[in-house]
Amino acid sequence: MPNVIEQLHERAKANPKRIVFPESQDPRVIDAATEFERLGLGTAVFVGDVAGSLLETVTVSNQAMLDQCAQQLFENRKHKGMTVELACEAIAENPLLFGSLLVRTGFVDGSVAGSIATTASVIRAGLYGVGPLPGRKLVSSFFLMQLPDRALTYADCGVVPDPTAEQLGEIAVTAAENHQLLTCESPKVALLSYSTKGSAHHPRIDKVRQALKHARQMAPDLAIDGELQFDAAFVPQVAQKKAPDSPVAGQANVFVFPDLDSGNIAYKITERLAGAQAMGPLVQGLAKPCMDLSRGCSPKDIVDVAVIASILAQNVG
Repeated sequence: MPNVIEQLHERAKANPKRIVFPESQDPRVIDAATEFERLGLGTAVFVGDVAGSLLETVTVSNQAMLDQCAQQLFENRKHKGMTVELACEAIAENPLLFGSLLVRTGFVDGSVAGSIATTASVIRAGLYGVGPLPGRKLVSSFFLMQLPDRALTYADCGVVPDPTAEQLGEIAVTAAENHQLLTCESPKVALLSYSTKGSAHHPRIDKVRQALKHARQMAPDLAIDGELQFDAAFVPQVAQKKAPDSPVAGQANVFVFPDLDSGNIAYKITERLAGAQAMGPLVQGLAKPCMDLSRGCSPKDIVDVAVIASILAQNVG
């Protein structure tokens, strides 16, 4: 199949969105935002002034913008004792939070950060500013893995260390939705384990089976199965032997790992040994796109994540 990221670039150009880059002090971010606009992928907005840049900027000195964002943060967090005054202080001190509130209030369509900040900081800003996706309880992540002949989704490889069965089911459903949005393929989801259909017995395997039940309750029409070993999920010949009655075995394109250890290890093995392009960790479970970056990212990585934010923003509300 064609390279998915190339297709995403074309889709972004056809429906350009406004993406905010809160870490405007990072030269990689400046280069990426400039390239994002040069390629016609959308409008880049910086938090804070950037010397020599012609791109749009927004700062806390814009009183009307600060007041609007502070009021939004107050509404979001007043149950935790937030006041408008405290909201103004928090926004002034935290560009990531300011960026996520710009997303929530509709000034921009998505946010991209994490070249400097930690994943925890990016997610916290997203939760406080944008809030969770309606009907979902969990923020997690996924990787879009581009192989020479196909694109796969891996989840969760970056956020939830040891999900419960209910959380694992929710991760599976949300990852499936995002796989379809980004690849335009029907998702076929494999809940992975070291067991296939009862070949072993352990409480960790029971968790995967319970996750399958929860996912099917959330999304009855979703093509999903578990527990499956990776070879049964991926290789048709193995699937015929190990899980001949499975609706996804041998043809899965969304792989859900039972914990963060296995997911993180798997995506890095796929990237390093199979030569896959790994795009992520891409935050999922927020009401609007607030994307995370690896702190080792390149300007190209940042552009690609901004494009993904743009595509996800096209499907909001």
